[in-house]
Amino acid sequence: MKEEKLFAENSPISSNRRWGMVIDLDRCTGCQACVVACHAENNVPVVGEAEAAYGRWMHWIHIERYWEGEYPNIKARFMPVLCQQCDEAPCEPVCPVFATYHTDEGLNAQIYNRCIGTRYCGSACPYKVRTFNWFDPEFPEPLKEQLNPNVTVRTRGIMEKCTFCIQRIRQVEEGAKMADRVLEDGEIQPACAQSCPPGAIVFGNLEDEDSLASKLASSRRSFRLLDELGTGPAVIYLKGGETNV
Repeated sequence: MKEEKLFAENSPISSNRRWGMVIDLDRCTGCQACVVACHAENNVPVVGEAEAAYGRWMHWIHIERYWEGEYPNIKARFMPVLCQQCDEAPCEPVCPVFATYHTDEGLNAQIYNRCIGTRYCGSACPYKVRTFNWFDPEFPEPLKEQLNPNVTVRTRGIMEKCTFCIQRIRQVEEGAKMADRVLEDGEIQPACAQSCPPGAIVFGNLEDEDSLASKLASSRRSFRLLDELGTGPAVIYLKGGETNV
């Protein structure tokens, strides 16, 4: 019991945090800068056109396009879709080796060296944002020089997905703990949020009423993808076409 208490006191993980993301669809232009940044930050391989035709694409975040209005007054809208970090994640109870689990900060984490590639989690996910690594990734020279040393390069036969750039979250949390200070709102920036030119992606603590993400999440424009399923996503979207919040 004493060891557990010491671990809890020294842990950078805080139970009063609920990391979430707010995406303003009125700002998103579909430029896919977030997709490229995610590939670079998390060592996500590019499989090529032939494998993508088989549905073997590896994007952890992808841009869905939909149409709004009626012809001729029709507009193209874009929706970035990534792991929704669900409170009641359907992927978690179906994993036979507990490779996917829920953290104290509300993240749906993935333990890659525990995954045995059953793909049960991918079948259970209603958002279809998990990808299966069919082959060992290839990074021809000099592309190996651009790999992020803070992120492992996954091997074939396992499931991959977005984790809100957990390596960045832990780095800032541990740095703040060492400096004996509290985290500031906006201090943690996942690669997709950092690279978004129009600032459509906002990341923050949804449990903090003063955080920008929490304020945007309470907007009347806010909605969750497939919210009727009861999964409780931590990714909140803001409806496009409205200027008042």
